[in-house]
Amino acid sequence: MRKLAVIVALTATVFLASSCRAETVCPAIAQASVVALTVAPEYVSSVKSIHLKACQDGRCMGADLDLVPGSTPIDQGCEPGSYGGDGVCSATSSPDGTLTGMLMLESLTASLIEVTVTGTGAAGQPLPVRALAFTPRVAYPYGEQCGSFITAGVVLDANGLRQAA
Repeated sequence: MRKLAVIVALTATVFLASSCRAETVCPAIAQASVVALTVAPEYVSSVKSIHLKACQDGRCMGADLDLVPGSTPIDQGCEPGSYGGDGVCSATSSPDGTLTGMLMLESLTASLIEVTVTGTGAAGQPLPVRALAFTPRVAYPYGEQCGSFITAGVVLDANGLRQAA
C-alpha cells in the first residue's frame, strides 16, 4: 500500500508540474513573402528603373519595381514606465539616400534563391545584368516556439549585387 501511495504522489506531482508551465504567447504578425532590393546611395544617380527576377524552388517571379526613397530608423528613446521598466517608446525615420523596392513572391522558403537585376540607367542606357544566388536569412525573433521569419534582401551598387546584411 505504501508503494501505491508513493506512485500516486509522484504521478500527481508530474501531472501538476507539467500543467503549470507558462504558456508561450506568440505575436500575431504576418510575414510578407518578398525579395527586398536596396540601391546603394552612391549608385542611385545611375539608376532610372529596375526589373527584378527571383527564382526559388523551381518557381520564378519578376516585375519592374516601384522604387521609393529609403530611410533609416532613429531611436528616440523610452519614457520610464509606471511600474518600472520602459513605458512609451518612439522612433522616427530619416532619409538615407537609398532607393528601395520589393518583389512579392507566392512564398519564400529557406532554400537557395537566385536573383537577377536588369534595368535602365539615368541616361536611358541598359544597366549591366547582375545576378546573385544566396540563402535567405532565417531568424527566430520571438523564440523557436513562435516560428521563423525568413528574409531575402539584396543591395545593388556599381560593383553588382550582394546579400543585404
